[in-house]
Amino acid sequence: QVQLKESGGGLVQAGGSLRLSCTASGRTFGTNFIGWFRQAPGKEREFVAGISRDGVGTYYADFVKGRFTISREANEGAKTTVSLAMDSLAFEDTGVYYCSAGLDPRPTSSWGQGTQVVVAS
Repeated sequence: QVQLKESGGGLVQAGGSLRLSCTASGRTFGTNFIGWFRQAPGKEREFVAGISRDGVGTYYADFVKGRFTISREANEGAKTTVSLAMDSLAFEDTGVYYCSAGLDPRPTSSWGQGTQVVVAS
């Protein structure tokens, strides 16, 4: 079982930036993709971005293209870190952001506990 741990959430003014990180550890074999989803209050969880295991393939929801960038950091031992750089944040980006892992570009097999992002308008 892979363990996913998010960090980097917080409160930011509209137009500002945040950088989220997800550290994957444990049995990462079979987690070909790591992704980010988000869930706003009263809404369903939605896909934000995904990245392939080798860091070459990146995938984005239309509403974040040009504003968010997903990247894979260099490995430290058995851990893999994926970052989500978020720029030009808007109130609508408020929500709990979840890291996920699995076998497809919008992975849903494993989940982290989430990190809260609040964008003040």
